[in-house]
Amino acid sequence: MNILVVEDERNLADAIVHIIEADSQHAEAVYDGRAGLRAALSGRFDAVIMDVMLPGMNGNDVVHEIRRQGVSIPVLMLTARTSTSDKVTGLDAGADDYMTKPFEAPELLARLRALTRRRGDVLLDEVSFADVRLDLSTHDLTCGDSTVHLSGKEFEVMSILMSSNARVVSKHDLLSRVWADSEASENSVEAYISFLRKKLAHIGSKVQITTLRMLGYRLEVLSE
Repeated sequence: MNILVVEDERNLADAIVHIIEADSQHAEAVYDGRAGLRAALSGRFDAVIMDVMLPGMNGNDVVHEIRRQGVSIPVLMLTARTSTSDKVTGLDAGADDYMTKPFEAPELLARLRALTRRRGDVLLDEVSFADVRLDLSTHDLTCGDSTVHLSGKEFEVMSILMSSNARVVSKHDLLSRVWADSEASENSVEAYISFLRKKLAHIGSKVQITTLRMLGYRLEVLSE
């Protein structure tokens, strides 16, 4: 299991990471809402622990955007607020569970286990589109008996396109989600789309990445 922790109190975030890793799982922390959104949409994580009060973008808005983009990753909201209305707001935004601070480590781990059991149908080892499969742990792209390994950025771009299920993904969206805080330009997106097209052709897939002028990219299947 790979758990994303989105918490702006760095000492608490690091403590949560330590709790999870002491339970023989992997965890990574980010410290603001926008970074949390990018990470949650990357396809690298199995569940999210999300604080509500975050700089840049609050946790409820982050979860709402995750769900708006069709991503079903389980989310455990973590907050100091205890009122019923606050909990309802988080759950209505798309969170799966709600836990208040302070908390005990055993309860946190138990809630994560319950969350991932309930949502086991969406905790996949791979994503697929038409005749291609993308392994989320090895970053291998497979069609039939042919497999090619994707680099880190190739994997992130391809996982976003595949999880979008043929919906258009804008160049700006890819740039902000994959390159985040770097100074990369739109040329970087175009270059990695080109790399992926060549790898799809290499494994003999009928899937193609189509460019829609002024809109972005989407996956389509070549007609016979």
